[in-house]
Amino acid sequence: MLRTVTATRYVTPLREGGSLPGLMEADDLGTWVVKYVGAGQGRKTLVAEIICAALARGLGLPVPELVLVDVDPLLGRSEPDEEVQDLLQASAGLNLGMDFLPGSFGFDPLAHELDPLLASKVLWFDAFVGNVDRSWRNPNLLMWHRAPWLIDHGACLVFHHAWSRAAGSVAKAYDVAGHVLSEQATARRQADAALAPQVTRELLEQALAEVPDVWLADEDGFASPAAVRQAYTDHLLARLAARERWRP
Repeated sequence: MLRTVTATRYVTPLREGGSLPGLMEADDLGTWVVKYVGAGQGRKTLVAEIICAALARGLGLPVPELVLVDVDPLLGRSEPDEEVQDLLQASAGLNLGMDFLPGSFGFDPLAHELDPLLASKVLWFDAFVGNVDRSWRNPNLLMWHRAPWLIDHGACLVFHHAWSRAAGSVAKAYDVAGHVLSEQATARRQADAALAPQVTRELLEQALAEVPDVWLADEDGFASPAAVRQAYTDHLLARLAARERWRP
């Protein structure tokens, strides 16, 4: 389960993308990049972040630590930016924090070359979760201590935005050409052989267990958070079984 920290100070907004994440300090003395439940992209972005990070970690891929961040909206009172004030007021309670990696910088495919098997594993993982946001223009990869770190998975698992049509995307092909690692990923069969057996029901259930019930409650068509978790697990297992049709 993800641990929970309490935000103690709002440091600065990170004006990248549409969700307006913020850098916050917390009572564990850590500094976290926080994505807010009150942001326009909604709680499903945070659900996708948690599930995908847990899956990546379980597959041995490098992802920063995630925590749940309890935010008191009063922290926004001293903020001069009204947009930040409104966002914090709309995000009382649990939000999602990613470990801030000081000194990290964006991956440049022209300057950085990954091990072919690692690049292929990242490509396989992104194809599995339907990541449309690891492109040449927006790699969502950080280099830290000379190693790559996968970040920002909120755009994955697109099927959960329309559960009534989710079954139709189980075997959906993945656009490899637009992926930032498409040229470096030259060990694709080895990656498939290494990763596919690791995607088990147990791993998926462990990943889903990290999502707070409050972010799965009141989902249309489901009686309980447990039912929603089961739907994610069944969908991803079905996608795994259909990988001959989508794997890179």
